[in-house]
Amino acid sequence: MTVTRRADIADPQGTTIARALHQLGFEGVASVRVDKLITLDVEDDDPDALTERVDDMCRRLLANPVLEDFTVEVVR
Repeated sequence: MTVTRRADIADPQGTTIARALHQLGFEGVASVRVDKLITLDVEDDDPDALTERVDDMCRRLLANPVLEDFTVEVVR
């Protein structure tokens, strides 16, 4: 799953990285956003049920619904 900070929420880590890139001479970087990629190995034969389980994990623990959005991708 990919967890991304909502567009209207400040990303201080991204701002720091953008500033450092400019200081290192990398021009043209307009902005940087730092997101999370979480990989889970979950056993379930039903892809729909698996997606629902992981969605529930995100809502309850893995993503902060106030600050972040998330997407779930099931790969077999």
